[in-house]
Amino acid sequence: MKFREKIYVLFTALTAVIVVGLLFFIIFNIVSNGIRVVTWEFISQPPREGMTKGGIFPALYGTLLRTLLMLIFVVPIGVFTAVYLNEYGAGRRFSRWIRLAINNLASIPSIVFGLFGLGFFVLFLRLGAGLLSAALTVGLLTLPLVVVSTEEALKAVPNSYREAGFALGATKWQVIRLIVLPQALPGILTGAILSVGRGMGEVAPLLFTGVAYYLPYLPASIFDQFMDLGYHIYIMTTQSFDVELTRPMQYGSTLVLLALTFSLNIIAILIRSRMRRRRLG
Repeated sequence: MKFREKIYVLFTALTAVIVVGLLFFIIFNIVSNGIRVVTWEFISQPPREGMTKGGIFPALYGTLLRTLLMLIFVVPIGVFTAVYLNEYGAGRRFSRWIRLAINNLASIPSIVFGLFGLGFFVLFLRLGAGLLSAALTVGLLTLPLVVVSTEEALKAVPNSYREAGFALGATKWQVIRLIVLPQALPGILTGAILSVGRGMGEVAPLLFTGVAYYLPYLPASIFDQFMDLGYHIYIMTTQSFDVELTRPMQYGSTLVLLALTFSLNIIAILIRSRMRRRRLG
C-alpha cells in the first residue's frame, strides 16, 4: 500500500472513531445523568410543581399518539407516490415535477413547515391547533424520507420478477401488489423507521400547530392540544424559572425520548430482518 493510500485510510478511520466516540459520549452523558431519574412514577405521572417533580406521562402519551397519526398519514402517501414514480411515471414530465417537489420538501427548514401547518391545516382547513394538525405537518416533513427509501426498494426488485408475473397473465397492478411490494417491504419499513426517528424529535413544526406547555388532562380527540416530549425538554431547558432545578427532569425526559426512538428502531429492524429471512428461505 502506497504512503498516500495509508494516509487516506488513517484519516477515514480516525474520522469514524471520532464520530463513534462523540456518539458514545453523548449517550453516556444522557444515560448517566438520566438513569437515576427514570422510575415508574416518572413514566406514569404528570409533571408537578413547575416541572421540578412528577413525571412525563402526558408528554409521552402525546408523542406516541402524534407519531402514530403521522405514520398513518405519511406511509400510504409516500408508498403510493414511490410506486407511481418507479412503476408508472418513469420518463414522464409529471414525474419530474413530483421529484422536484420532493427535493424541495427535503430542503425546507422545519420551522417553515410549522408556519405552513399553521396557515393551511389550522387556519385554512380549520382543523384547529391539535394532534391532527401537528401530525399532518410533521408528516409533510418526513414524507421525502418515505418516498426516497421506498423508491430505492422498488428499484432493487429484479425486473425478472415483474416479467414472470406478466408471463403468468397478471395485470400491472397485480404484479405490483402481489410481487413487487412484498419484495420491497423491508425497504419500505426502513423508510418508516427513518420517518419515526426524524418526526419523533421534531419540535419546531409543533410550536404553531397544537403543542402545549402543560395540560392537566390527556387529549380526548385528535383535535385537542397535547404535550410532547421534545417540546417538554425545550421548555425546561429554555423557559424554566430555574433551569438547574429542572435539570434532572431534562435528562430523564431526554433519556426516555432516546430510549423510545431506539426501541422503535430496534423493533422495526428485527421485523425487517425476519421478513428478509422469510423471503430468502
